[in-house]
Amino acid sequence: MPRSVNAVASRARRKKILKAAKGYYGKRKNVYTVAKNVMEKGLTYSYVGRKGKKREYRALWIARINAAVREEGLNYSEFIHKLNQKGIGLDRKVLADLAMNEPESFKKLVASVK
Repeated sequence: MPRSVNAVASRARRKKILKAAKGYYGKRKNVYTVAKNVMEKGLTYSYVGRKGKKREYRALWIARINAAVREEGLNYSEFIHKLNQKGIGLDRKVLADLAMNEPESFKKLVASVK
C-alpha cells in the first residue's frame, strides 16, 4: 500500500505560520523552520506584553492623579485613602480621565474628600 501523506493539511499549517511571519526581516519571513521559531517567540512576547501594558497604564494613571492632587495640597496616597474612607468607588482610570479632561469636576471631588 502506498504511503499516504496529507499534503493539504501540511501546506495549510506551513502557510499559516508564514502568513503570520509576513513582514519579518530576511529568512524569518520565508523559511518555515526559522519563521516557526520566531513566531513562537513573538507569541510569548505578545502574552508578556499584554500583562506589561496593564502595568504601564496603571502607573500612568497614578502619575496623572498624583500631579492633579498635588495642586490641591494632597498627595496620591492620602487622596486614595480618603476616597476609600468616604466610600467613593471610582477606579484610577476614571480618576485620571477626570483629572486630565475635566479639572473642575476633579477639583470638586478633591474638595469633597478633604
